[in-house]
Amino acid sequence: MAEQTSSTTRGRRQELVGVIVSTKMDKTVVVKVEKTIVHGLYHRYMKRNTRYYAHDSSNQCGVGDRVEIVASRPMSKLKRWRVQRVLKKSEGV
Repeated sequence: MAEQTSSTTRGRRQELVGVIVSTKMDKTVVVKVEKTIVHGLYHRYMKRNTRYYAHDSSNQCGVGDRVEIVASRPMSKLKRWRVQRVLKKSEGV
């Protein structure tokens, strides 16, 4: 039988990097994540944007900031992500 370690580790959580587009809600930010996909028929690269609602407990983020978000438990109807760290603050807005 395999040995188990005393400290249980969680699986690797999904992480995404995006830009904040809205901070109008309390402790919630909207993050736009851009990804590149290949068209099935024409084999051309296309950009697709997805907006995620993320939890920002300290309201530290501003519009235009580049952030890293991680998957978490559902916090509300739409919020399933939380801000892990701010990678780059926006330069004035």
